[in-house]
Amino acid sequence: MVLMAIVTTPLLAQTTPASGLTKIGYTNVDYVISKLPESKVMQNQLEVTKAQLDKALGETYKEAQEKYEAYQKNGANMTDVIRADKEKELQNLQTRIQEMQNNAQTSLQTKQQQLLEPILTKVNNAIQEVGKESGFLYILNMDAGQGTTPIILFAASEENNATNLILRKLGVDPDKVEAAAPAATAPAKPATTPATTAPATSTTTPKKK
Repeated sequence: MVLMAIVTTPLLAQTTPASGLTKIGYTNVDYVISKLPESKVMQNQLEVTKAQLDKALGETYKEAQEKYEAYQKNGANMTDVIRADKEKELQNLQTRIQEMQNNAQTSLQTKQQQLLEPILTKVNNAIQEVGKESGFLYILNMDAGQGTTPIILFAASEENNATNLILRKLGVDPDKVEAAAPAATAPAKPATTPATTAPATSTTTPKKK
């Protein structure tokens, strides 16, 4: 995923195993979500929304730039009253651009959370089912999100990696996911006008059995 970052809480399933042994599994919720078809749909919707917001912001930025250039060119010939009026207009446009940037970022984050909520619910349900079927006492999230310390710092064995079980429960073939893993992409060109931004995606790929 390119646009956004998926912020998740450390989902876990707690079950009571039939035996007295403690069986603790782990997965990476970010990674699981990124492999779902719904994730691609969400990404497309966010990109469309972002493009619309960027277009409105770019138009306002262009208007401000043109009026500033006209002020620079003709300011010396303006009366004090007209010059003060133009300066106030430019200040208002600058304030408007800042507000549009802030509102656009908030709007994107809100839409992302709205789209993400049903996906998180679906993944959490799958984790609960896998936990019960496989006899795990817990299934921990090995990555709690960008900028956080992983809950699991070391795993001696892949035996309790529940990622593939969860993907299959969600109807995703782990083998096809691995085969379709995209190559690294080139960095994007810098924007020429202000644009709404979104945090980078954090989707660490866990080892699988």
